[in-house]
Amino acid sequence: MDIFLLLLGFLFVCLGIIGSFLPVLPGPLTSWIGLLLLHLTKVITIDFTFLGITLAIAILIWVLDYFIPAIGTKKFGGTKFGVYGTTIGLIIGLLSPIPFGMLIGTFFGALIGELIYDSKDTNRALKASFGAFVGFLASATIKFSIAATYFVFFLIQFWEVKENFF
Repeated sequence: MDIFLLLLGFLFVCLGIIGSFLPVLPGPLTSWIGLLLLHLTKVITIDFTFLGITLAIAILIWVLDYFIPAIGTKKFGGTKFGVYGTTIGLIIGLLSPIPFGMLIGTFFGALIGELIYDSKDTNRALKASFGAFVGFLASATIKFSIAATYFVFFLIQFWEVKENFF
């Protein structure tokens, strides 16, 4: 059972890293579930304080993830149309076979959203699109950093007692 929990936990911390860039998967929370699964093994006991702090950080990042792209859009003069366009463009970019489709989709989604709001002011629409792009990159960078840190925590915890698993 411990090996099953170890493998499942490893899957979750890996999915957490992937989820840092996907809007449908909460990266740090998914990685934290991997740490929890590691804790549930009989071989590794992770301190409850550590689990609590890492959970609080994961929840904080999950909540902030909903605000950071919108803040980036608003700081650069965007509207709700730009925020909605960012989300739609991100999803379309995610599904597209184009390399870096999410980044391109984020920018052009915000641009199209802003042009729908006011088709005459292309300079403002470009500026807001850039803000949405910067917000998405900032959010993804923060989520990736936390998920990668949880991945490293997972590996360190496992490495210390690896001989007890096999």
